[in-house]
Amino acid sequence: MSSEILVNITPQETRVAITEQGITQEFHIERNNSRGIVGNIYNGRVSRVLPGMQSAFIDIGLERAAFLHVADILEFSHGHPIRPIEQLLAEGSNILVQVVKDAIGVKGARLSTQISLAGRLLVYLPQDSHIGVSQRIEDNTEREQLRQKLINALPEDAAGGFIIRTMAETADVSELQGDINYLYKLWFDIQKRALTSPSPALLYQDLDLSLRVLRDFVDAGVDRVLVDSRETFQKMTAFIQEYMVNDAGKICHYTGVRPLFDLYGVEQEIEKSLARRVDLKSGGYVIVDQTEALTTMDVNTGGFVGFSNFADTIFKTNLEAAQVIARQLRLRNLGGIIIIDFIDMNQEDHRNAVLAEFNKALLRDKTKMTVNGFTALGLVEMTRKRTRESLAQILCEICPTCQGRGEIRSAQTVCYDILRDLMREARQFTAKEFRILASQQVIDLFLDEESQRLANLGDFIATPISLQVIASYTQEQYDVVLI
Repeated sequence: MSSEILVNITPQETRVAITEQGITQEFHIERNNSRGIVGNIYNGRVSRVLPGMQSAFIDIGLERAAFLHVADILEFSHGHPIRPIEQLLAEGSNILVQVVKDAIGVKGARLSTQISLAGRLLVYLPQDSHIGVSQRIEDNTEREQLRQKLINALPEDAAGGFIIRTMAETADVSELQGDINYLYKLWFDIQKRALTSPSPALLYQDLDLSLRVLRDFVDAGVDRVLVDSRETFQKMTAFIQEYMVNDAGKICHYTGVRPLFDLYGVEQEIEKSLARRVDLKSGGYVIVDQTEALTTMDVNTGGFVGFSNFADTIFKTNLEAAQVIARQLRLRNLGGIIIIDFIDMNQEDHRNAVLAEFNKALLRDKTKMTVNGFTALGLVEMTRKRTRESLAQILCEICPTCQGRGEIRSAQTVCYDILRDLMREARQFTAKEFRILASQQVIDLFLDEESQRLANLGDFIATPISLQVIASYTQEQYDVVLI
């Protein structure tokens, strides 16, 4: 399947789109003034230990302290901590930590003391001795062959453990040895800096997005990498020639007049990915609602009436939605708990087919996920690992009008609030006149549908009431002024 990676560079941000057959499948963004810190390694200082939560706050030099749970501390036995956190950490002590999740919303970054360093073919685990293979490689024979190939590539005095990435499927022993040597040197430099740097201090920063995309996404299935910045093109070329020489011919400098993302329709896809409603080709649609705790995705038939019977119409809509939802998870970078409400299906084989189609569509996703079958209520529950903010969290902010509710009170509701406030003020104060300051929509309603009620209230309180439009007011804003 034809796949291309598009890299758009501006002075303020780097944007990357991964396309298949010309259709955007993934989108990544990194802003220069707020780079993600996942993968960074710090010499931190324990600022507070919380025995009741079995966690600690660690100062790593950021505005907000990071969070370390006892489950993310290396000292373990059969998956359980050997000692409580108050026996493992002391306030004011130094600790080597790695960021596993960026700060999201009001929550600080999440840390781990279990260090891992990602290379092109391998992930190095300096504190472990285990050799593992990526779960995406399912064939047991192939897994064992890769494990043996890595063992043959390791030096006699090898220390630490490794995870073999899917990129290593076609690598030879010499390529593995190159990755091993690079990771060993990187870990040696980090340890050296840790001994001489005061805490808190940044010891290692992960690659920027333009280089991470080469390391993590360029494989045999990628035909071309297009980058629209000469400086970044030269940097990426140097990286690919040193670590990925077999893929050196794939990177190209885009010099066209038309913006790269416009040419491939990526800007339009970004706009669609911020919408609450996602239309299906059949005429159905999916509603996406993202909250702090979870994301819900609701499938509807919409204008699709089908061609045979009602059960088949629902089945076809759900099949199409399964593919679209899997793509939206990647495009929007949705994480955490995700609840999918497919249209109710009475036939067991239809439910099984939709779930199989959904799982098949999720195979493209490199992010760790777990998918449960249909619950008793007909919902599909899943989790998708969240390490960075979603697309909406990066590109958008809370609406100042509705404060994130997604709704505002109607003009009629605001009118009735004002009438109640006028009655309240008239009982407490004596005034020559009451003046209502409100938005155009509310004032228009008082001049039209609610004019009789306003006049009746004026007669009842025996005080004139005047109206004034304040253009800067939102529909919910108003003031009652005593004159």
